[in-house]
Amino acid sequence: MTTLDGQQISELGLSGWAYLSYPGGGLMTRVKTGDFATGLALVNAIGERAEAANHHPDLDLRYAHLDIRLVSHDEHGVTQRDVDLARQITDLAKDLTLEPAVTKVEWALDTPDGGRISPFWAAILGLPDQGSKDLVDHSGALPSLWYQPSGSDEPRQRWHPDVWVDAAEAKDRLRAALAAGGTMVSDKEAPSFWVLADHDGNQACICTWQDRAAMG
Repeated sequence: MTTLDGQQISELGLSGWAYLSYPGGGLMTRVKTGDFATGLALVNAIGERAEAANHHPDLDLRYAHLDIRLVSHDEHGVTQRDVDLARQITDLAKDLTLEPAVTKVEWALDTPDGGRISPFWAAILGLPDQGSKDLVDHSGALPSLWYQPSGSDEPRQRWHPDVWVDAAEAKDRLRAALAAGGTMVSDKEAPSFWVLADHDGNQACICTWQDRAAMG
């Protein structure tokens, strides 16, 4: 089954859902249930639909909300199956509020040799070593870790967070960060990502699916 990229997903008009294309991402939403019983009833209803479709979402139930992630694990990306199930979930939650303003974080480690240090980080995080490739916890419990190639000159910022947001949310997030005293380091890769820094020069990136290939 063919995976869909961000533009294709955007054109489908999935109201209430965000697409985040980082490793381990997918279609995401938060349903404001208001109480645990309502959330549990929604989980059971989604479970019935998922079983019928033999395609199962990741569900995280809290007292007043339910977080949902849809991804085709066998295809390492979002497919039509996920879109179809998202539409069914939207219908099940039609009397509730879906919030697509989902934020996820992955960490980049600045290093001249990712393969050399990867065994340590895989061991300490309890994940399979992937050499210089991303370390991804497919359960979603841990943020992904990737190695950003660098020189060995000092000083340098070794870590920075990549903050993934829905494309429609990115400009508001940028404005808020700049208004809070941040500075724009680089926007040459926008709208794929922007590099910002705080008062002390610590950098972070705001990232979207735009101008990227499908997750894989």
